[in-house]
Amino acid sequence: MSPPRASAVHAEHEATVRRVEQAAGQISAAAVDAMNSQLLWYRELPAERRSLIGLIVTAGLTSFTSWLRDPEAGAQLPTDVFAAAPPEMARAVSLPQTVELVRLTVEVLERQVDDLAAPGEADWLRTAVLRYSRELAFAAAQVYATAAEARGAWDARLEALIVDAVLRGEPDEALNSRAAAVGWSHPGPVTVAAGLSPDGDPADVVRAVQRAARHADLDVLVGVQGERLLVILGGVTDLRAAGRAVVDRFGPGPVVVGPLVPDLGSATGSAAAALSGLRAVAAWPAAPRPVEADDLLPERALAGDAAARRALVEDFYEPLATAGSSILETVGTFLELAGSLEATARALFVHPNTVRYRLRRAAEITGAVPGTARGAYALRLALTLGRLP
Repeated sequence: MSPPRASAVHAEHEATVRRVEQAAGQISAAAVDAMNSQLLWYRELPAERRSLIGLIVTAGLTSFTSWLRDPEAGAQLPTDVFAAAPPEMARAVSLPQTVELVRLTVEVLERQVDDLAAPGEADWLRTAVLRYSRELAFAAAQVYATAAEARGAWDARLEALIVDAVLRGEPDEALNSRAAAVGWSHPGPVTVAAGLSPDGDPADVVRAVQRAARHADLDVLVGVQGERLLVILGGVTDLRAAGRAVVDRFGPGPVVVGPLVPDLGSATGSAAAALSGLRAVAAWPAAPRPVEADDLLPERALAGDAAARRALVEDFYEPLATAGSSILETVGTFLELAGSLEATARALFVHPNTVRYRLRRAAEITGAVPGTARGAYALRLALTLGRLP
């Protein structure tokens, strides 16, 4: 003899199911009262959201009675419970909080099992409540996982659009609000780092950079553009430390860190300098990793970067000229005479200590030390560009 159909089996419990249906409103009200008395975060929610939670509780009890009649046919009902709330509820109420709501509702229901069950069916109803609550918990986890996945995909797309806008120099009034939507909180200063992207899934690359930056207490926006990785860092107080915080997340090869700018809206300039440095860094094989874009001014200028040429003139040549002709002349002569103090002193008819003083003043003014290879290189090119008409 074949086993009875599920609908026939559960028809035996129709009296209990009807009692649960009739008491659904009372149970829902009792569950909401329990939340209000036991959950501080629930009491602090706006009235509209508390109302939505009440709808979810009611939907859950309605779904429970349908499930009681036929658990097999109603297998999808627990997931449908959360359709009563809009998607943004997943942000307003966390998964642990949702679990608390389910637990309290189940506790209220369990306390009434003996009154709701028909004679001899209390154990059956109690077991059914436990089974359904388990399925409802799984459904909640599924809803939140889906919401997190959708939010992650949207955040990644929005983040890519922000990075692209910064690179193209098209920041608008909505830039800061869009950045805030993906976790940007510091008002500034900001820098941009550029290098090659490592092998692997771009999503994994982005997550690795985000972890490294947030470990250093930095805001971060990441863009993977083909083989290139762009990282915008906010809340930077130490440019070198910021570069070191993320450098290991780049692929092999040089990593160039742009200069600090006041805020995200000004990050286009830092990005342009970083990318210019990335194109020119091959001319300095011994460049550190990471290297600051400003340390690559000579290479960038020779590669055709007009901004780097202006920086060499404005930051090196003009301050030396303003400081006095004697300092500019001393630096020029020192460089022409291969860095010889004695030869420079003889050529200028001054004491070597005077040359030392003037060179030290030049280093203080420009930040470039004439007696070092990199300093001499930058100063020579700056003087050359400054003398051109």
